[in-house]
Amino acid sequence: MAGADGRRPIVVGVDPDPSKRLALAWAADEADRRRLPLRLVHAQGVPTGGYRSGETRPSWEEWNQALHELGDQVLKEAFAFVRSRHPEVEVSTLLAEGEPAWVLRQEARGAALVVVGSWHLSRRREMSSSSVILPLTAHAPCPVAVVPEPEHVTQQPAYFVVGVDGSPHAAAAVDVAFEEAALRGAHLRALYVWHPPLLGVLDEDAAVRECRRVLSETVAGRTATYPDVELHHEVVRGHPVQVLAEASEHALGLVVGTRGRGGFTGMLLGSVSQGVLHHAGCPVITVPA
Repeated sequence: MAGADGRRPIVVGVDPDPSKRLALAWAADEADRRRLPLRLVHAQGVPTGGYRSGETRPSWEEWNQALHELGDQVLKEAFAFVRSRHPEVEVSTLLAEGEPAWVLRQEARGAALVVVGSWHLSRRREMSSSSVILPLTAHAPCPVAVVPEPEHVTQQPAYFVVGVDGSPHAAAAVDVAFEEAALRGAHLRALYVWHPPLLGVLDEDAAVRECRRVLSETVAGRTATYPDVELHHEVVRGHPVQVLAEASEHALGLVVGTRGRGGFTGMLLGSVSQGVLHHAGCPVITVPA
C-alpha cells in the first residue's frame, strides 16, 4: 500500500456518523505532522437495521446498493473534511466490504499507523467499539491509535505518557512515544508502575531499585535521538491500569505495548493494554513489539 515514494500511509476508519470526527481529525493532524499520506477506509459489514430506510426494499441487491451509496457519501464527506482541515495532505479512500476489524487489519499490513474512534457512552456502544478495537490492536502489525477524547492541553508543559515494564513491546512503545512527543514539541513522562505481588516481597526497596534500573535502561539512548524532548521518568506504586489512566487525564496521549512482561503465550493483547483502552481519558497508541 506504500506510495510511489515509499511512504506508508496513516489509515483511519471512517464512522458513518458525521458528528464523530475525533478520530478523523486526529488522523488528519497526524498525517500533516508526519508528512504522510492519509487513507480513509469505510468498511461495510453485514447489513443491519440501522442502515435501512423506509424507501429501501428488502431485496439483497437493492439493500447492498443502498449500502454502497451510503458508503460513498460517507467517504466523500470525510474527504472534504480532511481537505478543509489540511489541504496539503495527500488523501485516498477505500470503500470495502467486510467486517471493519478484518478490513482494517488487512490495511494495517501496509500502514504506518491505524487510527480508530471509540466511545464511552453506553454499554451497547462500548461493545460495538470493542468488537473492532480489541481484535485490531491485538493483531495489527503496526501501531494503532484509539481516539476516545481529543488531545488535552490542560496542563503546561504539554506531555505524552508511556508505560514501561522492560518488555520488548514496551521498548517499541518508548520509541513511538519519543517520536510523538517530538512531533508536538511536548515533554514525555515514562512511567514504570510497580504492582506489589499479593504475598508481598522480602525487600521492597530492592524491588523498586530494580524497577528504576529497568526503566533507565529502556529509555537510555533515546534522548540522543530526540534531544528536544524533555524526559521525566519515575517508578509509581499501584495498579498499572489505574496509574496510567490517571496519568492520561491531562496528557496529549498515552503509549503502551500490546503485551507486557509476563504476558501469557497466546494472549495477544495484555490486560493492561485492554484496561487503558477502556479507561484512558486521551488518545491511546498501542504498539506491537
